[in-house]
Amino acid sequence: MLFRPSTLFTSLSLFCVHSALCDPLPVDDATTSAAAATAAALLTSVIEVGALASASNCERSCFPALNFTMPAQVPSSLHEWWCSMNCEYAFLGFSYEVTGCQSLTKLNADFADIRKTFQGRYVRLYGTCDEAGFYDNVIEAAWQNTLGVHALIWFDFGGGDAWQTRRDNLFNTLRTNPKAPFVTRVVQFGSEPLYDNVLSHQSLTEQVVLAKILLSDVLIPVTVSEMAYGYQERGAQDVLDQIDFINAHMLPFFSTSATVGSAAWPIIQQDMNWFIQNGKGKKIYFDENGWPSSTSSSVQPNSPNAVASVSSEQGYYQMLDSQCETLKKGPRGGIGWFAHIYSDQQEVGYGIYDTHGQLKFPFQPRTSC
Repeated sequence: MLFRPSTLFTSLSLFCVHSALCDPLPVDDATTSAAAATAAALLTSVIEVGALASASNCERSCFPALNFTMPAQVPSSLHEWWCSMNCEYAFLGFSYEVTGCQSLTKLNADFADIRKTFQGRYVRLYGTCDEAGFYDNVIEAAWQNTLGVHALIWFDFGGGDAWQTRRDNLFNTLRTNPKAPFVTRVVQFGSEPLYDNVLSHQSLTEQVVLAKILLSDVLIPVTVSEMAYGYQERGAQDVLDQIDFINAHMLPFFSTSATVGSAAWPIIQQDMNWFIQNGKGKKIYFDENGWPSSTSSSVQPNSPNAVASVSSEQGYYQMLDSQCETLKKGPRGGIGWFAHIYSDQQEVGYGIYDTHGQLKFPFQPRTSC
């Protein structure tokens, strides 16, 4: 093994001589299995025990439940801090693009809106901001507004190795900011690294396993933000086996059978059922999940019948909300979903708000059923 528990995070740079945390290395099944075994020994699965595993009492006050009040000081322990994932289903919050490197003031305002206006419990980050200290601002805004964060290691669409620096910087922040483990629910590799083929599935598996080891003592799980097709196309069951839970993309507008948002449930069911059948009981979140109100150069349908409109976007979310009872039957207490994305100022067409900051349609999905 490349790592020993006593060496974790002495300095990430110390690992760069021979570690896959610096450059992906070819690994065989035996190496990956050994790494996975070590990760399991260190973690004993953070999902099942310790700070993240509270009894499935969905009425108790816990972070980030809607009845929770943040403490004045950072607690000394994560014990019983997080709500059980078995209580997390229905609407959870928003994907939130950070390419604009929003100021702390802006983050605070938007996160307060997500919490107070929409009863959001989480933000799922999308894109990247490479400014030093930016994720510290995200942590602070999340703490101030009682929101959990699905953090993201962003792979550029054009390839390159900038993701490695982003990973190292994020891990350093998670280790040094005392509030980080109290608001960071998970670290994602994404977005769609398998579909974009930025890493082989073997190398991505290695990255997941090593990240689990390195984040084990701050009890932060690791996942990959990906659509079913990415796993299927790359034969990536090994990745699916190693992630702590499933952050699944649901973008049915791009299906060859797409019509209008309100009619997209059969498309969702197909991918949802695949994740249930192949996910071995893991918790599922629809994280990059939505329907556009308009097309663009990068948002074009694969069906001649697909309709991008405000009414179709609204119909999509109304349809998802109407399926709350069905989603609640999913693994580990039910499937939770994010709306992709918070505002058209972040990604034109997909926002709940338009480019002028006005709601496109009434949006009050259920957070339980």
